[in-house]
Amino acid sequence: MIEIHYIDVEEVPGLEPELLVLWLSAAIENEGFRCGNINVIFCSDDHLLDINRTYLDHDYYTDIVTFDYSAESILSGDLFISIDRVVENSAHFNESFLTELRRVCVHGVLHLCGFKDKSDEEARIMRSKERFYLNKYVSRET
Repeated sequence: MIEIHYIDVEEVPGLEPELLVLWLSAAIENEGFRCGNINVIFCSDDHLLDINRTYLDHDYYTDIVTFDYSAESILSGDLFISIDRVVENSAHFNESFLTELRRVCVHGVLHLCGFKDKSDEEARIMRSKERFYLNKYVSRET
């Protein structure tokens, strides 16, 4: 089950939580996994920086930190996503806020599926997978 949470942010503009959950669940199934307990936690830059410092010994802002608790083919984990960073990145990459938000969400799910992005080749595959799933997202307006 995928649950949406908020820490020190009141809302995520334009977010359709039910559709996001359905879309991420479909991506998980498409990758050959089952959905366990996944928390998507939207938070501020400061909260995610604190997590990055405390648990990963990184002293920089990031858009997402993924904690993987998966066992075998059942995906479980926590996806901490900085709304501040998504806003900044959407402007930097000339993307809509919601497209960048969805990209970051599926990026975290892909990490749970075992995809990495440290090497150039891994990053290329990750970006390709992100685009694949972004093209499959259907909003209520469609």
